[in-house]
Amino acid sequence: MDILTSEKRSALMSRIGGRNTRPELVVRRAAHALGLRFRLHRGDLPGSPDLVFPRRRRALFVHGCFWHRHEGCRLSYTPRSNVEFWEAKFRRNVERDARVMEELRASGWQPDVIWECETRRPATIPDRICEIIGEDPR
Repeated sequence: MDILTSEKRSALMSRIGGRNTRPELVVRRAAHALGLRFRLHRGDLPGSPDLVFPRRRRALFVHGCFWHRHEGCRLSYTPRSNVEFWEAKFRRNVERDARVMEELRASGWQPDVIWECETRRPATIPDRICEIIGEDPR
């Protein structure tokens, strides 16, 4: 049972932004500390990736485990109320993510994802970024 009215819950959920989130900022700081240069939220690419490394043709998304359904993650729970709505919403998100990844690959980009739960250990992010871009700029 939700402790908030549907109007208050709607207002609260509408304030959740998709850009400049805490996990995204962790990844951006790590990439910058590695000396990497990147573009943010390129709208001309499918899905508007969070970080784009143009020279390397790499597109990086920082996905929230809840919204993008990180398999096996404890943050990827399903709310108990209005289950049909949430399952449909999550299914659409996952389908869109798969479509965007395929569109990027088809246009010559290499997309990858860093999950929100990974950013909870910021010390591991530089190694993860190096793994994604295929080199260690350090």
